[in-house]
Amino acid sequence: MPPRVDPALDQTSPYFIHPSDGPASVTVSPMLHGSNYHSWARSMRR
Repeated sequence: MPPRVDPALDQTSPYFIHPSDGPASVTVSPMLHGSNYHSWARSMRR
């Protein structure tokens, strides 16, 4: 059985957070809110 890797340390994991990232980091510009979230979400599904 391969050794288990912590998802927080695995850079290929969608749960990986780089040390320069944090809860206050804005990864989408402009910030999403009700009026622009739906068009952004629809674009991400394509």
